[in-house]
Amino acid sequence: MTPGAATPFRIDIPEAQLTALRARLGRTRWPREIGDNALWQDGVSLAWMRETVAYWLEGYDWRAQERAINALPQFLTEIDGVPIHFVHVHGKGPSPAPLILSHGWPETFWDLREIIGPLTDPAAHGGDAADAFDVVIPSLPGFTFSSPLTTPGMNHVVTADLWAKLMTELGYGRFGAQGGDLGALVAAQLGHRHGGRVTGLHLHAILSAQAPYLVTHGELTGYGAGEEDWAARNLRHLRDRAAWLYVQRTRPQSAAFALQNSPVGLAAWLIDARRMLSQSEDGVDGIFSRDELLTNVMLYWLTDTFATSAGHFYNARPDRSGLVPATTPVVGVPTAVIQFERDAMLAPRRWAEAHFNLQRWTMSPEGGRFAALQAPKILVEDLRAFFRPLPA
Repeated sequence: MTPGAATPFRIDIPEAQLTALRARLGRTRWPREIGDNALWQDGVSLAWMRETVAYWLEGYDWRAQERAINALPQFLTEIDGVPIHFVHVHGKGPSPAPLILSHGWPETFWDLREIIGPLTDPAAHGGDAADAFDVVIPSLPGFTFSSPLTTPGMNHVVTADLWAKLMTELGYGRFGAQGGDLGALVAAQLGHRHGGRVTGLHLHAILSAQAPYLVTHGELTGYGAGEEDWAARNLRHLRDRAAWLYVQRTRPQSAAFALQNSPVGLAAWLIDARRMLSQSEDGVDGIFSRDELLTNVMLYWLTDTFATSAGHFYNARPDRSGLVPATTPVVGVPTAVIQFERDAMLAPRRWAEAHFNLQRWTMSPEGGRFAALQAPKILVEDLRAFFRPLPA
């Protein structure tokens, strides 16, 4: 690949990889259950995982999923020695505005698929063609096809600089940015480090691995009316539900030896994180389909990218990233925040106002951490409403 030159890309996993995966699934060593885990209180239910692996072997069709993903225009490029995979869809309207979308963890670019059509072709989805966007969705470095990642220290700060260069490569001088979870951290740093080019920031899931400006969760104060129970919710999540967060912030390499050798182990890790982040008390059925869950796992498994995706959490720590609260200013770029009631953690409005030029604040009773799948219409409408009056 020539650095700085994007080339079309299509997924074509060798059949030998799928055969090897089936063999591993067939040799699964099933653990004993710690206790009565019907409600997933100890982690993923053994019975549920057995059913899911049986479906993985007998009913799941990767090739059908591969064809669906390949319907999107995908590209590969290389920036500063980092391979970058991205989706690029041009808008259909009088003057589409460029918009870069950043996914989180344990998401992939594919989690954003439901909002691509409404954003790029609003008239075909009941909207106004004047609201069209040119959409760019990169895979975070070290996630899925933005691999293999060999650059050390990759985190949201470095990623933001890569995204700015990617948008330059694509011919966009100014652009909007949207993101949730790790993607919110990336978008926030785009606003901080490249504010002269960013027309606006639209964020959800703004409390993820850590706050965008590295304040600790214990420093989140000033909860307002209607927010009184959020501090308790946040602390409960961090205390009882966020095992993956602590492992990936402290010992990701040790976890990688297990999770890159066991597809069932990787599935349990990723699916349990989805359940926890979605505030589901009894599993994930009804929120995500088995195909959605397994395709997400497959995208991590087939690209061997658990380790480099988890590394973002380790490298985001203040002692690794070099960012400290005292030297990180408020972002002056116009910012919108939408929070979804079913997200695992919610930030007080006063905190968002202290760190961003907050122009729009929305609370949605529907949806959760994985907003592009759980509440795509709400997310799209909020994006349109925020960017519509902003100057290009």
